[in-house]
Amino acid sequence: MDGSISYFNVLFVRCGTIGWVLWGLSVLTLGLIIKCFITIRPGLLSPANFYSRARSLLAGRQYHEAMELSGRDGGLAGSILQSALRESSRGYAAMERAMEDACERHCLKLCRQIEWLNLIGNIAPMLGLLGTVWGMILAFFTIVDKGGVATPSDLAGAIGIKLVCTLEGLMVAIPALAVYGFLRNRIESFSGEAMIRCQELISVFHPSRKTPSHTAAAASEEKAAVGA
Repeated sequence: MDGSISYFNVLFVRCGTIGWVLWGLSVLTLGLIIKCFITIRPGLLSPANFYSRARSLLAGRQYHEAMELSGRDGGLAGSILQSALRESSRGYAAMERAMEDACERHCLKLCRQIEWLNLIGNIAPMLGLLGTVWGMILAFFTIVDKGGVATPSDLAGAIGIKLVCTLEGLMVAIPALAVYGFLRNRIESFSGEAMIRCQELISVFHPSRKTPSHTAAAASEEKAAVGA
């Protein structure tokens, strides 16, 4: 029991201003991690039934309905597909470029959300090191005050407590950077999968897929429906 009280006293009471800043960063990091896992998940970025519904609408030349579906229920994949459909009147190459641009924009937007974890992960160890250096400075001034004959017990308190700052900094930085790397890989994986599957969806617009039955009237219908 006494040991537990001592640890609590060191970690929460005697950690100093820098220690309290690090504890505040730990709470902020936890909140950011929870928020990022809520917003960057498969069901939100690429709804399970979106691709099958979009495929059936495009196959039936219901382009206006496909646009509405992409803007309403598609998440990341829907935004990519919607950008491509808006450029359908310009040709297949323009649709692909629009998809790439939309995917890049949304990836940057998602990466900005998790960039705070990267920032905290890099700042926290530096704050911990700052606390430790400050503790060492205090220890040397203690030696001066004692006339150069300070005992180990005179120095151990300041050094030990400030070393806790380094520990706290690492406790904040390690999970922050680990989750940042995990979520960045998740974003890249989701965006890559969305691009591939959306390319499959717009393959109905590829020139090689055009058949004699795909007349000028049908092409005009596509342009009017998508531009609506």
